[in-house]
Amino acid sequence: MARKLFCELHPLAYKLAVIKGILCRKITWIKNSSQYAKTFSEDKLPQKIYTHSSLIRRKLGDVDMRLQNNKAINLSLAAPKINGVLIQPGETFSFWRLVGNCSEKKGYKEGLVIKSGKISQGIGGGMCQLSNLVHWMILHSPLTIVEHHHHNQIDMFPDFGRQVPFGSGTSIMYNYLDYQVKNETDQTFQLIVYTTDTHLCGELRSERELSHSYHVYEENSWFVKEPDGYYRTNEIYVKIVNKTTGDVIARHRIIKNYSKVVYDAEFIPLDRIKEKNYNVSEA
Repeated sequence: MARKLFCELHPLAYKLAVIKGILCRKITWIKNSSQYAKTFSEDKLPQKIYTHSSLIRRKLGDVDMRLQNNKAINLSLAAPKINGVLIQPGETFSFWRLVGNCSEKKGYKEGLVIKSGKISQGIGGGMCQLSNLVHWMILHSPLTIVEHHHHNQIDMFPDFGRQVPFGSGTSIMYNYLDYQVKNETDQTFQLIVYTTDTHLCGELRSERELSHSYHVYEENSWFVKEPDGYYRTNEIYVKIVNKTTGDVIARHRIIKNYSKVVYDAEFIPLDRIKEKNYNVSEA
């Protein structure tokens, strides 16, 4: 039998582990404060690298729409904490260092959250959509992702107007599960993030035009029938292309997903089901 982690022994042990994680992260922020992006500018940098938007209120199975409306409020509070931030050469962008703790005292409402791979409710729910937006834009740039957590063990909801590949998001939890990006280039980048009545919108900008373009795409996207149910699998790649010559400079896989489907199989497209086991070994 596998040995249990300390945080699994008792609910109190879990709370103590969370407190420890939060304190350790805060100490790291203090010790390395000069390394983190903290300068903001109302003026946009001249070069637009990538833009993206996502629908805020989505129909997700039988999820209470009240939680979706609350998410809209939460995102409207958090987006300004990131909007306009400059990530200068050598600096690291930390999602939670800028957004801060999403507490009820600050006006955050109860929204949809994912805890231990299960759907739940919690104050500040919806922050994953904000970190997902930032992550998707960063993937189309030369910035280096230094901390990124996945929540790809399960496929929770049928596709509804999906714009990005399944499993390309982030998992965050204040503040010990952070999303961090380091600027190892010789120019400054800027994140523009804002909400409208319907969408969460973002832009990634820079001082100068990039010499390369970044293309993120998926391959081998299937639903696989296994003895214990259906699993969703895909592989996500990024391809880097020289803008002048059109030559492919590099291509690498970001992640390979194999996630159990937890919604009704009637929502799975029949033309995307593989009846036999799919090869999920690492390439």
